[in-house]
Order: sequence, then C-alpha cells, then structure tokens
Amino acid sequence: MSKSIIPPRSRSRASLKEEKIIQSAEAHLERTLIKVRGHLAGAVAAIEYPSKGMSLNYGEVFLRDNVPVMIHLLLKGRHALVRHFLVLCMDLQSSALQTRGLFPTSFIEKEGELVADYGQRSIGRISSVDASLWWPILCWIYVSHVQDWQFGCDQRVQRAVQRLLDLVMQPSVAGTPVLFVPDCSFMIDRPMDVWGAPLEIEVLLYGCLKCCVHLMELAQHHNAAPSRLLSQRIPLTRQWIHDLRSYLLKHYWVTSKTIQVLRRRPTEQYGDVQHLNEFNIQPTFIPDWLQDWLDNRGGYLIGNVRTGRPDYRFFTLGNSLACIFGLLTAPQQRALFRLVLHNNNHLMAQMPMRICHPPMEGQEWAMKTGSDPKNWPWSYHNGGHWPSLLWYLVMAVALHDKDHPNADVLLTGQLKTLLERCYQIHLSQLPRQQWAEYFDGPTGTWVGQQARTYQTWTIVGFLLTRELLRNGCRLNFSFALSQETSGRA
Repeated sequence: MSKSIIPPRSRSRASLKEEKIIQSAEAHLERTLIKVRGHLAGAVAAIEYPSKGMSLNYGEVFLRDNVPVMIHLLLKGRHALVRHFLVLCMDLQSSALQTRGLFPTSFIEKEGELVADYGQRSIGRISSVDASLWWPILCWIYVSHVQDWQFGCDQRVQRAVQRLLDLVMQPSVAGTPVLFVPDCSFMIDRPMDVWGAPLEIEVLLYGCLKCCVHLMELAQHHNAAPSRLLSQRIPLTRQWIHDLRSYLLKHYWVTSKTIQVLRRRPTEQYGDVQHLNEFNIQPTFIPDWLQDWLDNRGGYLIGNVRTGRPDYRFFTLGNSLACIFGLLTAPQQRALFRLVLHNNNHLMAQMPMRICHPPMEGQEWAMKTGSDPKNWPWSYHNGGHWPSLLWYLVMAVALHDKDHPNADVLLTGQLKTLLERCYQIHLSQLPRQQWAEYFDGPTGTWVGQQARTYQTWTIVGFLLTRELLRNGCRLNFSFALSQETSGRA
C-alpha cells in the first residue's frame, strides 16, 4: 500500500526535510538499542563516543530513560522487545535486606553477566527512586496496550509488584501518605535542595500505585481461587492512592487565590485547635515572583512541602505527569495549561522546555547545591532546558483533549499552537545541535556545557512529540481505576 497519495514531486521542500530528519532520528534511535542475553533489550543513554578514558555510564541501559523508548517501540508494534526489557528489570529487582524490592537504576551485560547499578556507581552514591516507580507504570501500559493479560497475571510480575509495595508502603513516623527520599534520588540527580517529598516522586508514586492496583486486580480477576493477599492489598493500596491525592491537592496545588488565603493565615498554632497553617509557613517566605507567575487563572503543583519552607519552584515533569496520571482534575489541568501559556517565555524560550523555574543563584546556589559547577544558574537541573521533557506536556494535552474535547476550545487551541511551534524549534535546532542532552542560559540558546550529544531521550522525545501532535495518543491504556473517587474529574 502506498504511504502517501501525494506524488513525491509535489511535496514541499519543508515536508521532505522533515521526513529526512525523522528518518535520521529513527536510525539514531536504532543505533542505541543493544542486545542482552541475545535479544534486543533496551537503549543505552547515548550513542557512545570516545570519552578520553572517563568511566561514564552512558553506555548502560537506564530504566527511567527507556520509558519513552519503550512507549515509542509499543507504537511501532515491537512488543517482544518491550516485554524482554520488563523481564530483565524484574529479574534484577533487589533482594538485599535494605533495598528489597528496588529496581535497578541501570544495567549492562558484561562477559555474559548482567551488572546492575542500584546507586553504588552514581555520583554521590544515591540510589534513584524513580526507576522503581516507573516499572509498574510501564508494565501496565504494555499489558493493557498489547492486551497481554497472561504476562500481567504472571507470578513473577505479581511478586515484583508485591515486593515493590512492601518497599514503598512502609509506615512513616510523619504519618503522611507521601514517600520521603533524599536529595539527588530521581531525575534531579545533583544536589538541588529537593530532599523530603519532591513533587516528581510523589506524582510517580501516585501513578505507580494505580498501576499496581490494575495489575493486582487483573490477577485477581483471572485467578480461579481468590488470593487472600490480593483481597487485603488492593483496598489498602486504593486507600493509599486516595489519601495521597488528597494530600497533594491540599498542600501542593497553588493558585493566586490559595496563595492569597495562605498569606493571611495565622502562624504559631499550638495544641488541638483547627490548624489553618499546618506547616507554619510565614507570609514573608512566599516569593514575590508568584504573583505574576500565577496570573489570575493559572495554577500548578509546587516542588515540595516542608515545615516552614515549601519549595515554590515549578518542576515541569512532575506537573506534566500529574495531568497524565489523572491526579489533577480537568479544570486544574486547564489552569496548568494557562500557566504554561502565560509563562511560555520562561518555560519554552528558544529551546523547549525548562526543567524547573526559577533557578537558584548567588549564595543560595552555593549553599544548596554545594557550589555544584554543573548546576550553575540556568544550567543542567538548575533552570536548564531539556528537549526530552516536551513530549510529557504534549501527552498531557493529548489525553485532556481526548477526554474533554469540548472543554475551553480556545485555550487548547492556543496551547496546541504553542506546542507546534515548540516542535518546529526542535525540528530546526536539535539535528544541528547533535541531539544534545540539555541547553544552558536564560533562553536555552547554548548547548549544555557538559551535555552529551546524540542523547537517547532527546531523540525519542522528539519522535514522540511529533507522533502525539500528528496522531494524538494511540496507546490503548487507562490509568483511571474502576469506581475511583480519586480519578480524573
């Protein structure tokens, strides 16, 4: 069958150039795929080049980096590769006493043996948490899209889910449903004062728990003899999901109205009185830039909530995932979209899009990052620009448009126009800049000082952005739970 009804000679030069770039990106992505145990198993972090003897790990297969790769492969119908990747990660799930249930940050095959990294080889020796939370999410996307119910019910998958739940659903002395993690334990992998309950981890936990429930209910439905463990675990996990969402929407979601209320709340509240200011936030701690940032109808989830000092920075990935997983209601998602439109000069600039805003500068940068030269202001994770983040926002918009096609058509039209412009920037700039990992500067004009070129998630993020803009979300999955009180409004 012909791929196009338009004769080749009548195509515009621009469309021919775009097709050539797409083909080149696909070829680059294919080069990143490596074999493990004799079969293609995943993509290395970057296409390797001589590194002057430095012991870099860009030649390893990272679980987090491979999430967009696997989604792209699912859309291409390469289901066996995705399943093999999930099995390898499952086989490497930690059984050590302190880390039982943890999935590896990355792995590689050396001399026929799988070698996994649980943080022992990372800078700062911090184990990433997000890799473990991503595995059930990717597993559920695979199972529901391919309808491989047998794999979802497999005892190995169910054991992996239970080990992970044992790890993350531990009682906490704080008595809150959030998961506490150290600095540097997720995509923000250098010191950035994100310890505690950072947004990205909490949103991933929400998505992870929902997918664990889906997988457990799948096994329960297909099992002739009901499992006592699942019968107990499913309602407990559902309750945790409900409590976590309520907590995040109460304490992390801010608008101009909620900030105005917070500014006028009493402080120093002791005893059994009704706590209107639970974290004792002083009005003087609320930054001035929030007023213009939020405008009148914008809203977003702040970066962290801690006693006396919430983190008001905007983190792109956590907010985009909150839309994708249905943590935010539809009106809240539209408030977030308005905020992105209002602040597009900051978030998109000349290389969409910024990982967080605003960056830390001066003495604050020195004290909170340990004078980290990679995280100098407007660089890397301190306000740097990451092309790999754009597709998450595009997917959030695509899912909202799919569920609510008639809601605020003007807003979604403006946002789609902005996202198309962002895609055109990627189309123009990324091939010329050798698919760099991140970009520096207030406008994201310069290639990152320590950025790797031909970065895998830059390449696949570009491909997914185009796919979602042109065809919407073709993945056959849903994160919503049946009879869910915590679902998308």
